[in-house]
Amino acid sequence: MVSSLAAPLDRTFAALGDPTRRALLTTLATGHRTVGELAAPLPISLVAVIKHLNVLERAGLIQRTRHGRTVVCALRPTGLDDAAGWIAAYRDFWHGQLDRLTDYLSEAP
Repeated sequence: MVSSLAAPLDRTFAALGDPTRRALLTTLATGHRTVGELAAPLPISLVAVIKHLNVLERAGLIQRTRHGRTVVCALRPTGLDDAAGWIAAYRDFWHGQLDRLTDYLSEAP
């Protein structure tokens, strides 16, 4: 059984698994953008862009704010914290494993 604590992490990694969503995040890393500005350079429909933005918002990676008829998107500063923590734990594990392997190989005849 998968913990309910894993659900936010699952949503984050699922959102990051799509190249279009990663491209949207890369654009938003340079500053706030309207949905139209995000959609303009992409070879997909506005409806498809909105679906991608929904996934990113549900994953907690972006926030959308309505200003009249305009929707502005921005990165959420803490959106990747859980994923970064999870990755860091495994990075530390693997670095430890590689250090032990290096020690073992340096002691081998």
